[in-house]
Amino acid sequence: MDIIGTVLWPIKWVVELLLVAFHELWTFLGMDPNAGFTWVLSIVGLVLVIRAALVPIFVRQIVAQRRMLEVAPHLKKIQDKYKGKKDQFSREAMSRETMALYKKTGTNPLSSCLPLLIQMPIFFSLFSVLSSAQNYDKTHQAGVGLLTGPLAKSFGESSLFNIAPLKLAISTANGNGAVIVIAVVMVILMTGSQFITQLQIMSKNQSAEMKASPMFKQQRVLLYLLPLVFAFSGFTFPLGVMFYWLVSNFWTMGQQFLVIRNLPTPGSEAALAREARLAKKAQRRGITIVEDEKQQDAVEEAKKPQRQQPVNQKNRKKKPGGKKQ
Repeated sequence: MDIIGTVLWPIKWVVELLLVAFHELWTFLGMDPNAGFTWVLSIVGLVLVIRAALVPIFVRQIVAQRRMLEVAPHLKKIQDKYKGKKDQFSREAMSRETMALYKKTGTNPLSSCLPLLIQMPIFFSLFSVLSSAQNYDKTHQAGVGLLTGPLAKSFGESSLFNIAPLKLAISTANGNGAVIVIAVVMVILMTGSQFITQLQIMSKNQSAEMKASPMFKQQRVLLYLLPLVFAFSGFTFPLGVMFYWLVSNFWTMGQQFLVIRNLPTPGSEAALAREARLAKKAQRRGITIVEDEKQQDAVEEAKKPQRQQPVNQKNRKKKPGGKKQ
């Protein structure tokens, strides 16, 4: 086993555990254990569990991004200070001041990439598991964990609608039109979901300072570069792996929408919209409280006993015997 295989071994074991667990669940609920749709749902369950486990890391990513936004103006001052200076002394001084700023503020530019860096081994582990399953007939090697020989064979031979094997990609479809059509549709969905995710970050969740920084320009490049990445992946990756990537993209898009709505970047368009919503909500709540207080006062007033008017001496009845009451 090579170094990469050794590193991926425990991740592959967990991937197989989740994949087989969900496969057993859908089989228990009456689905065909050898159907491609059953294995696709197992991949969906695998994605949901993994992405849910990564939520705490995603929260740390948000905190790190906020710190980077706070540091951005100071970082720009350093860059402006050494702008146009290309000698070695200036570059080293700029690097030292930049690292000192990161250390002082407790920021790390790589922390925003942490969820992606963690997902990549999982992604390649799933790719390795699927590759091993599709070659089971040739190698007779099962998975490293709970993906036994029969399950590996079932996974490797499964297909959608009995015409689109999950192990095939466009590059290996050999003229299979169903595989090509499904792969193209998934590439379009992956590209669209990724584009929407990046676009809502750039258009709604960026402060004015961030939009003027070099990092914003890099994000704009990625906005149009990532579709090319997905086009390449759609040509080379099997359908089973692409399903993992597609569901993960949809999770990211929904998660990013909730974050931008509820925890927007200070000074961004989303932050202003959230403040307006909160102000409107507080106004409605204030009106409701005033109305409730008025209703409560009216109820309490109605409960108070009515004060009896004193009886006039002339109106007092006389008792028998001529004595007044």
